[in-house]
Amino acid sequence: MKKRKECSRRQFLIRSGLGGAAITALPVMPGITGTDTGRKKTGNQATPDRPNILYLHSHDTGRYIRPYGYRVPTPNLQKLAAEGILFRNYFTTHPTCSPSRGSLLTGTYPHTNGLTGLAHRGFALDDYSWHIIHTLKKTGYTTALAGIQHVASHRQGEPWKTIGYDRHLGHAEEAHTKAVEFLDNAPENPFFLSVGFFETHRKFPDTSSKPDARWTEPPESFPDSPETRQDMADFRESARILDDKMGQVLDALERNGLKENTLVICTTDHGIAFPRMKCNLTDGGIGIFLIMRGPGGFTGGRVIDSLLSVIDVYPTLCDLLKIPVPDYVQGKSFMPVIRGEYQEINNEIFAEVNYHASYEPVRCVRTKRYKFIVRYGERRKPVLTNCDDGLTKSYLLAYGWKDHVLPDEELYDLVFDPNENHNLAGEQAYAEVLSDLKNRLRDWMVRTGDPMNKGYIPAPSTADLNDPDDITPNDKKRVTPPHVIKK
Repeated sequence: MKKRKECSRRQFLIRSGLGGAAITALPVMPGITGTDTGRKKTGNQATPDRPNILYLHSHDTGRYIRPYGYRVPTPNLQKLAAEGILFRNYFTTHPTCSPSRGSLLTGTYPHTNGLTGLAHRGFALDDYSWHIIHTLKKTGYTTALAGIQHVASHRQGEPWKTIGYDRHLGHAEEAHTKAVEFLDNAPENPFFLSVGFFETHRKFPDTSSKPDARWTEPPESFPDSPETRQDMADFRESARILDDKMGQVLDALERNGLKENTLVICTTDHGIAFPRMKCNLTDGGIGIFLIMRGPGGFTGGRVIDSLLSVIDVYPTLCDLLKIPVPDYVQGKSFMPVIRGEYQEINNEIFAEVNYHASYEPVRCVRTKRYKFIVRYGERRKPVLTNCDDGLTKSYLLAYGWKDHVLPDEELYDLVFDPNENHNLAGEQAYAEVLSDLKNRLRDWMVRTGDPMNKGYIPAPSTADLNDPDDITPNDKKRVTPPHVIKK
């Protein structure tokens, strides 16, 4: 058997493109077809009723950007939020890369669409025709991909062709420049342009301009130490680079007179790559940023606190465009929230963990007030391979994190315990709350056909997985998936 040439996950993702009051409708703004100076005009025929869609997405950013109050240098995202709408209670269905993106782009949960693990580790959507671009293409949209997509891999052929994009513009390191070129020569038809960035995924860049760790505050759930400060300083530099690249794409929209007739969807996949965040069902893992700006009421620098899930984006776009929502979509349109008709569309949101580097089956239900998390299987030690290597991880390992024992069930009162530190699952005073959330979770699992009802989550026979007893996902030792299917 030939020995495979090893390359880093960063290199693989980059090469493969794999890699949160009443409102009136936004009126048509001047400048698209007039005689304004200083703006380049394209032949693009998008309108407020049929806008272009620019989907900007990052890796591993959570909500750690300036518009959410963090001291992270992201002025372009702050400007976008000031012009659009910021969603403060927006959550992913699965706090890992491919499953989260798959949920947004299909409007379905990972265990429904089949993408329960990482694309570059052998997982895939069961049906790529569920991807939103196919619904948009039927209505005349031109679709293009620049940079990371992370829902298909080269195992199935060229990823952009597998998904069904009309055009592939370039890989992650050139995503912003290729997107700018596309916007400088925008097609006549309305377009869906996906621009995916590797930032803020680890390994963080080592640049001379990064913040001084001496004056950097680590995330609130970690101790203040030289290691955690340095780790956060490095993250902040990666976020600065991300913001600069996104800013170049947003500037191109305005320069080409496309801003008013383009809906911008700017988001990330899951929480930052720190312990108890990425690949965890804490709010630090499933809570992500979402900023939208454009026609249909997505304007004004407003903040929306409604409880929303990534699966709600797909039907929202269908509602905005006045096109049918495919039968398989499991989310709900939040256009009624945008229009000021309702304050909430969800009583709760659901999330899951299945596979990352290793198998780790977990489920949760979250309301505005409470969070219930349940673990399956026999393992109750941290799955360290599902936490990316870094300074904070090493710091916690040095103090015995490896030997921590995890509970079967967790219940948190998010009003009095937003960092999810005090488990109430065993307290009699919360027995009724616990029972209610268990019933909601059980009903959801049955309603959506969650294979965890049978006791396990199947994986493709070709899945590339780490032993959960390993310390690092970079360990070259691999194991057979615990329950495999032919794929």
